[in-house]
Amino acid sequence: MKYFILALVIIFGAAAYLLAQIPRDISVEIPDTIVIVRDRDTNAPDYAEYKDLLRVTTPTAGATVTSPVTLTGEARGPWYFEATFPVAIVDWNGQIIGEGYVEATDEWMTEEFVPFSGEVTFDVALVQGQYSASGTIIFQKSNASGLPEHDDAFEIPVVFELAPQS
Repeated sequence: MKYFILALVIIFGAAAYLLAQIPRDISVEIPDTIVIVRDRDTNAPDYAEYKDLLRVTTPTAGATVTSPVTLTGEARGPWYFEATFPVAIVDWNGQIIGEGYVEATDEWMTEEFVPFSGEVTFDVALVQGQYSASGTIIFQKSNASGLPEHDDAFEIPVVFELAPQS
């Protein structure tokens, strides 16, 4: 019995030592994910962030959108080329139903965040399929070189407001 108690004390002591070695704050960075930043008071989404390169304030992830959709936020200077970057709107099936550009509203030749805004029109008549009300707005990095290693994009899931069926 004495050896059993001694073994338990050694096991619990070793476990306590090992647990003390684990860092208290574990920060995990998962690339290519949407980070939703929420308002402290209302818990409503403030903006979605992508890799510390792009922040989209409108629309928020999961928002219901109508055409034309207003797009606002901020992106780091290298996301732009000639103060613009392309945006595509696709339905659930990946079919492009709208395309356009957003523009920087300030000096874009910087490494800092630069505000952008724009409107993109999409055709809800093209939306079809079982999950037709769901889609995605794709914010594409401007890539003047056309080289695939410079491509990047951020997707915001949205819901299309469809015309009522008659």
